[in-house]
Amino acid sequence: MSNSMTNTNTDVGIAGLGYAIPERRVDNNYFTRFVETSDEWIVQRTGIKERRWLEDHRKPSDLFTEAGQKALDDSGVAAEDIDLVIVCTVSGDHQGVPASACVVHENLGCKDAGAFDVQAACSGFIYGLSIGSQFIKTGTYKNILVIGGEALSRIADIYDRNSVIIFSDGAGAAVLQPHAVCKQGLIEDLTLGADGAGAQFITRPRGGGAEPITPEILAEGTHLIRLEGRQVYRFAVSQMISLMKWGMEGQDPDDLGLIVPHQVNRRILEKTMEMLDIAEDKMFINIDYYGNTSAASVPIALTEACNQGRLEKGKLVVLAAFGSGLTWAGARIRW
Repeated sequence: MSNSMTNTNTDVGIAGLGYAIPERRVDNNYFTRFVETSDEWIVQRTGIKERRWLEDHRKPSDLFTEAGQKALDDSGVAAEDIDLVIVCTVSGDHQGVPASACVVHENLGCKDAGAFDVQAACSGFIYGLSIGSQFIKTGTYKNILVIGGEALSRIADIYDRNSVIIFSDGAGAAVLQPHAVCKQGLIEDLTLGADGAGAQFITRPRGGGAEPITPEILAEGTHLIRLEGRQVYRFAVSQMISLMKWGMEGQDPDDLGLIVPHQVNRRILEKTMEMLDIAEDKMFINIDYYGNTSAASVPIALTEACNQGRLEKGKLVVLAAFGSGLTWAGARIRW
């Protein structure tokens, strides 16, 4: 592990990718016993046909660890050579103590590396990329593991139709290195933003420090996640358009290889493509079978795109995400 504090401006690359999803498949008909809905209704409004939910005997950290190990294997970096572990999640094993990153750190066998969590919901993975990149740019660290992972099924209200039909579980990971070492996935630029005025649109209303958990809160289910669909939809379309415009600003349109967005809702993604006149083959979409995995969404999609040969050497890859907070984030990567 490197503890150098050299002041440099090192280019950052993505050395390896990996993802993990539960084996348990949950189709739309499952929800008809809990809420008024149907397969047709869900597909029409979200594009989701099924999602993956964590099996009862498994923990969120199991997914995070599996994705992290696959990214390490892909990069050729050993766990003991990782300098920093960043886990981006709002649904880890514990309520923040200890950090999920520390659990993953132990599971993988990292040695003395730093470890912490990032909470930016669906924007989390790109927030993690941005934070990790700074440590490599300054020469502080050489190998950083960034994981975006969620087990949203564990904090979803089965009786809330607005949210439970959307949320899913999974994890995706990336190993960051100096680009001169890995020679792929050059991170050219990143952008982060937030608007706290919209914090109430996606939230777990009670059960935290402001209103500690009580039997009444448990009975009401107000400790579980809630979202205001209409407000989120408007924000999502507007922010996704802004992020994609940012990603292509000053770039040759013919240079675009692929847009990898947060898999929030197929209808939102289709609306964005329509408004920006983006060809369907230029946007990677896998929400149909994975649902909305929040912080795991972008790294899972990025890994799948790589495995399918859709990340062309030298082409531009744009990542775009938004989520609770309200937060948003984008990345411009030269693969």
